[in-house]
Amino acid sequence: MLQNPSQRAVGFMLSSTLSLSITGVLTKFLANDIAAGNLTILRFLLPATVLMLFLLVTSFRVPPKDMRKILVFRAFSIGACQLCFIYALGKLSLVESVVLFGTGPLFITLFERVIFRIKLSYVTVCSLLLTSIGVVLLAGDISGFSAKPEVFIGLLSGVFNAGSQLSLHKASKGSMSGIENNAWTFLLAGIVMLPIVMVTLPSGSYEAWRLNTLSWGTAINWQIVMMLVMLTATVINTQTCRYKAYQLAPTNSQIAPLIYTNLVFTAVWQFSLFDVVFTHNQVIGLLLIICANVICTLFTQFNFDRKLRNTNHKPPLSSN
Repeated sequence: MLQNPSQRAVGFMLSSTLSLSITGVLTKFLANDIAAGNLTILRFLLPATVLMLFLLVTSFRVPPKDMRKILVFRAFSIGACQLCFIYALGKLSLVESVVLFGTGPLFITLFERVIFRIKLSYVTVCSLLLTSIGVVLLAGDISGFSAKPEVFIGLLSGVFNAGSQLSLHKASKGSMSGIENNAWTFLLAGIVMLPIVMVTLPSGSYEAWRLNTLSWGTAINWQIVMMLVMLTATVINTQTCRYKAYQLAPTNSQIAPLIYTNLVFTAVWQFSLFDVVFTHNQVIGLLLIICANVICTLFTQFNFDRKLRNTNHKPPLSSN
């Protein structure tokens, strides 16, 4: 049994990324039968229902006032993140979508610098540049880059993922449990996404969206139902384990590199379940994005460890 809080945080984070990779596979399959907007809403409301029922049986309470702004911000971030991610999954391969989603830690570093008005390091600037080049290569070529808005939307999932992770880390230090936090977050995200999905529908597609929803609801496909049940379980496990990992870790940067184990798990599913062949430029683009984000995250961790060592070895003040 893992006793060290850091080791336990690693265990929870690995469980979270494994569940996240399975969630990506299930979402990829479901995106072929369910519209992106419908799937985004289901992805939140189904886990919210399960967690709310659990809270009603155990200890239900309204979120404290000091947590409400954090919950609303996280709900919007995670909702927008999943909407962009699901859209990208329908247009790109599983690995491409997950890599773009995985740029979140790089944007976390960028947002932390902007929020606290700290000058960006050369490593962060280089990481941003490498990520940009990687995204261009991932699109196929420069001439086709403008014709693939799904790459930009996939990158936006990384931006909103950063906002979600920052708010999750802050929420994990609050007075709410992981189940409470995720139950209210999922519920709010589903509610927030509903009008956004309706507003962003193309002109004249409302009737098609309504018929698609009604037909899916009347003609039960048990294979889809089972995948939705599994999706609900993996989403809950992903977020509750990540919440616990952040709760045990002193800083976000200490466990952020483990987010990229999701790419390892996803690569296994990609080559096992999907027949996708990447060009040399796309492989280079994927590697650039992964390396840029890992280097940036490890650099942040190195700086944190150095400052911690300097603080612990700071000589005592002279009594004279």
